[in-house]
Amino acid sequence: MTAVRRTLLTLLGLQVGLALTLSLVDSYRRRGKKPKPFPVTEPETVPVGSGEITTYTFGRDLYDDMLAAIDGAKKQILFETYIWKGDEIGWKFKTALTAAADRGVDVHCVYDGFANIVVSPAFKRFSPSLKVLRYPVWTAGLRFWDLRRYGRNHRKMLVIDEEVAFLGGYNIGSAYATEWRDTHVRITGPGVWDMKRAFADFWNLNRRHRIRRNERPLLLETASDWDPQIRIHKNIPRQWNFPIRSMYLEAIQRASRNIWLTTAYFLPDQDFVDSVAEAAQRGVDVRILLPLKSNHIVADWISRGYYGQLLAAGVRILRFKDAMVHAKTATIDGSWSTVGTANIDRLSLQGNYEINLEVIDPAFARTMEQVFLTDESNCLELSLAEWQARDLNRKFTESFLAPLRPLL
Repeated sequence: MTAVRRTLLTLLGLQVGLALTLSLVDSYRRRGKKPKPFPVTEPETVPVGSGEITTYTFGRDLYDDMLAAIDGAKKQILFETYIWKGDEIGWKFKTALTAAADRGVDVHCVYDGFANIVVSPAFKRFSPSLKVLRYPVWTAGLRFWDLRRYGRNHRKMLVIDEEVAFLGGYNIGSAYATEWRDTHVRITGPGVWDMKRAFADFWNLNRRHRIRRNERPLLLETASDWDPQIRIHKNIPRQWNFPIRSMYLEAIQRASRNIWLTTAYFLPDQDFVDSVAEAAQRGVDVRILLPLKSNHIVADWISRGYYGQLLAAGVRILRFKDAMVHAKTATIDGSWSTVGTANIDRLSLQGNYEINLEVIDPAFARTMEQVFLTDESNCLELSLAEWQARDLNRKFTESFLAPLRPLL
């Protein structure tokens, strides 16, 4: 038994060592390299229900509108991000939020401590006028055995008064303004109240992490209306509640015409892969758009383990070149679409705090299809023949790292 345990630990150590080596080599190769320009679609607004949805595919456009909304806030700002860089863009947001609080706006901010561990401590010192919740690096406390307490806060959202909300994949930082391809939406109408509730739920669940632990819960003034075309889905690890995965699976299983999916990292469970493959086998046009090279090379290597099964089933794999595509979107059958923070990987679908917007509307679906086709114009498609012809070194690395799949 001891020999078996030693062998397994040695194997795990070798896998982790290879993963670290790949990451270090990739980091060295990226030094000084800048992404090339990539095609984007202009912000487009469509009416949905009793509100509107504006779609952004370029960070600078999004940040300009977010900062304008912050500057125009009258009563309340709810701001939440995973990464908040201490660079030029990060300071613009910090300054705008502080100015809003100083003029009497109730400003709540949430950011993830682990994701910002390398950000300067000076940047993370905030004015007392801001209510800031730093989601801690170590979240389990003394209950280290409780898996429900290990999820990171991967959400990115902004809610202004009861008027407007922003949601999507963009973190806050200068590189994301021009160098990354991501997708965010601006919504008005009843969906804004659902976003407020989502923020309040997270704040109240985790407010004990703030220094002022006797602070009262964040309360909402009124209930929202029900909008049959828009739904907000929230993954809540503490409650072992992961509806975003179920949302995807239900939509994929209902698809009859097309499934166009964009994700930064593709590391799903086998049931998810089977659902996608079965859709392609029944004649659905299934396309998965991924980075040619993401910012996490180990995730790239591990995700390739699914390619053979998907390509054999008829799924088209499109690889976005020259820049990092970080969007988390899908559109199906010209009716159903989603934009949010959840990648198609285990951490997003069954581990982290995430939030996705689900929209059933043909006009918005057309917008999302146009965004996908614009991205597709910047992609290299992977054929089954090309995949089968890869060298033995690649096949070995993919197989050797495959056991790390449940960790990502």
